Amino acid sequence: MSLGLESLTFNIKDGYLEAILRGHKAGLLTTADYNNLCQCETLEDIKLNLTATDYGPFLADLPSPLMTSTIVDKCTEKLVADWKYMRAQAEEPLATFLDYCTYGHMIDNVVLIVTGTLHDRDHTELIEKCHPLGMFDSIETLAVATSMRELYRLVLVDTPLAPYFSMNLTSEDLDEMNVEIMRNTLYKAYLDDFQKVCSEMGGGTAEVMGEMLAFEADRRALNITLNSIGTDLTFDDRRKLYSNFGLLYPHGHQELSMAEDFNQVRAAMEKCPAYVPIFNKMGYGESQMLDKLLYEEETTRAMFTFEQQFHYAVFYAYMKLREQEIRNIMWISECVAQNQKGRIHDGIVFLL
Repeated sequence: MSLGLESLTFNIKDGYLEAILRGHKAGLLTTADYNNLCQCETLEDIKLNLTATDYGPFLADLPSPLMTSTIVDKCTEKLVADWKYMRAQAEEPLATFLDYCTYGHMIDNVVLIVTGTLHDRDHTELIEKCHPLGMFDSIETLAVATSMRELYRLVLVDTPLAPYFSMNLTSEDLDEMNVEIMRNTLYKAYLDDFQKVCSEMGGGTAEVMGEMLAFEADRRALNITLNSIGTDLTFDDRRKLYSNFGLLYPHGHQELSMAEDFNQVRAAMEKCPAYVPIFNKMGYGESQMLDKLLYEEETTRAMFTFEQQFHYAVFYAYMKLREQEIRNIMWISECVAQNQKGRIHDGIVFLL
């Protein structure tokens, strides 16, 4: 579908769900809501403030005493309920797009189960820790696998992640490979595939999602590099974990893969004009600020997707915005629970 013509037919199948989604987006917490939450003295106060928002129905029957994890779980239920409703109503190709948005959570869940199986963790406990957006019908059969070979076979047969495993990993890799290398190998295959799918959809989806996924690919390349400094991971091994697209691809990847400290990483990133403003907000050596600045950039980009219509990127953006909001709520709740209110603004990323 060529750019511009999708507006003629988009509303026939997808207009209803886009309207629903924009309604959900209007229910995100405002700056005033965050100001109220930051004044709370107890978790009960946080619950009381949140009951006046879209989270109200999910928090209404929570018994005391409250825990941060309970509040976060209930807020996550709101996102999951929204997503499941939209997925149930979606027609192709939107249904496929919504599934792809959740594959990242599936990868995290499968890696969690692989790690738990290696360490003989209880399978019920593993299932409880899985992200609800990454659940699939056969996930419980994975959790009771008795060996890596059996687990690998079940993943290939029963999950949408089968192509990513079969093309990149063997059953021996599940036993021997570092968990984070396994996760990043799967994420690379997933992001490359998602980018290809969005590109084939064409129109506004290809344009806007191309920018969102390029940022995600570049952020992962940056994090892989920073986390591998001082480890046994070789420069070539680093490059194999970078996605095959993004603003840094391919020349920025070459420089990143050879970086040996944060300042070299920064120099490589600053050669890409889009990332200069992020690093300009940091003094030299302030690498601890980077995660928050990247979340702020992702949030800004997600909000911009709503400036256009007739594309699917708004669904991906809504998931990212709601997940950031839940991280904010978790940070505020932890600061209140641990009596660290002086640090409460350090971790909040406002959805502007």
